[in-house]
Amino acid sequence: MSNITGRKRDFHHISPGWNIVFNLIAGIFSLLCVFPFLFVVIISFTDEKTLATDGYRIIPAKWSLAAYDYVFQTGDTLLRSYGVTILVTVIGTILSLVIIALYAYALSRKSFIYRRFFSMFAIFTMLFSGGMIPTYIVVAQLLGLKNSIWALILPLAVNAFYIMILRTFYSTSVPDAIIESGKIDGAGEFKIFIRLVMPLSLPGLATIGLFSTLGYWNDWFNALLYIDDPNKVPLQSMLMRIESTMQFIQQNSANSSISTSVLQSMPQDTARMAMVVLATVPIVFAYPFFQRYFVQGLTVGSVKE
Repeated sequence: MSNITGRKRDFHHISPGWNIVFNLIAGIFSLLCVFPFLFVVIISFTDEKTLATDGYRIIPAKWSLAAYDYVFQTGDTLLRSYGVTILVTVIGTILSLVIIALYAYALSRKSFIYRRFFSMFAIFTMLFSGGMIPTYIVVAQLLGLKNSIWALILPLAVNAFYIMILRTFYSTSVPDAIIESGKIDGAGEFKIFIRLVMPLSLPGLATIGLFSTLGYWNDWFNALLYIDDPNKVPLQSMLMRIESTMQFIQQNSANSSISTSVLQSMPQDTARMAMVVLATVPIVFAYPFFQRYFVQGLTVGSVKE
């Protein structure tokens, strides 16, 4: 008995030496994950001529803001695109969470009569799609969402894969006894969902919320299809148009009246990196709001009474 107790103590108490080793391994792994983005930031602040002559360096010989000056030449257009993207991301994430959470909760209830039908209905959309042309006809003509903010929100509002994830989370993390206790107290389905299920489902909801946020923030294809109004172009689509303009100027410089000095002064690689930074940095600040729920989600079901 004493040997078993000693082994348990050795298992739970790591020696200071091994603790340092594990911390070093975790630190090196974290640095390897963060370093590519930090390197992109460094390149975006590098002088274009220095980058062409010296190549990629962690500490460039000459720093420059020319790439950001070039991108910010759009003036109010960039800020307006940021506003459109933030608006679409906030509204779309909230709407997506509401629809997916309610749909998944219904599928997780064994007492729901049409549970199998709506499960197959969601899974079917994961396997088969109508295609781009029917989707465009429905969104642009049938719903009349051409040049509307809703054309950027509604096509991404429901994701069948997220529904399956959240349904499984409800089934494994929300005990039936809690729902039955709510029914005994006379609570309806909506009251049970809001008062009892949602507080227990914050890790799962945070995960789906983050996935939806990233989906809306990085979406550019729907804007390419449905948005012609320059005042409603989101950030990703606007940066893609700047990139296309740069490529067009470079490829047609020999057949145009553009001077060589203008082409040499125009940032190329550094401007691309600056676009990556401008498109990535704002969404990075969304992670701290979801982090504690992710940590909580790792421990769900790990401790049993």
